[in-house]
Amino acid sequence: MSDPGELNVNRREVMAGAEACAAVAAAPLSVKAQPAPVGTPVMTQVSFTVNGQGRTLELDTRTTLLDALREHLRLTGTKKGCDHGQCGACTVIVDGRRINSCLTLAVMHQGGEVTSIEGLGTRENLHPMQAAFIKHDSYQCGYCTSGQICSGVAVLEEIKAGIPSHVTADLIATVQLSEAEIRERMSGNICRCGAYSNIVEAMTEVAESQG
Repeated sequence: MSDPGELNVNRREVMAGAEACAAVAAAPLSVKAQPAPVGTPVMTQVSFTVNGQGRTLELDTRTTLLDALREHLRLTGTKKGCDHGQCGACTVIVDGRRINSCLTLAVMHQGGEVTSIEGLGTRENLHPMQAAFIKHDSYQCGYCTSGQICSGVAVLEEIKAGIPSHVTADLIATVQLSEAEIRERMSGNICRCGAYSNIVEAMTEVAESQG
């Protein structure tokens, strides 16, 4: 059986702890932790070509390319999906390569050439990939379509240039257009509606039409 003295000490400790907790809870807000003040943003001038037109913006150095396009240039065709580079909805083409615009800062592309969905084609003169997506019903709800189309255009250029992927069997031979190659290269673009087979059909048609 425990010594009564030990029980009394434990009881006193419990009571003291309860009183301390009550004192903290009752403390005025002024003595509680406050968020650190946000510093003045560092602004810089960024100049690049967007959809064939030279643009210069005064931006916070922390501004992503995605926000520069959507919030500053009002090019809202490029969508903000997960904002973590996992869904591909924000895909644009920069200097001939597709990138997730939510993961890159605008200042990193000083002097670069950016192509968003608005720069691929117009309503009167669609890009072949846009026309194929419509024909094969590859857009479904449409939210991730702009990133899918930009990525699709870049993927066909990758294959044409002979750039291998993880599923390319022979790294020496010419890269062959195949469903496996398309699916692997497009795997970073997530379609929430599941239009994957339609997207493959659209890209295959465009690739075959380009010879």
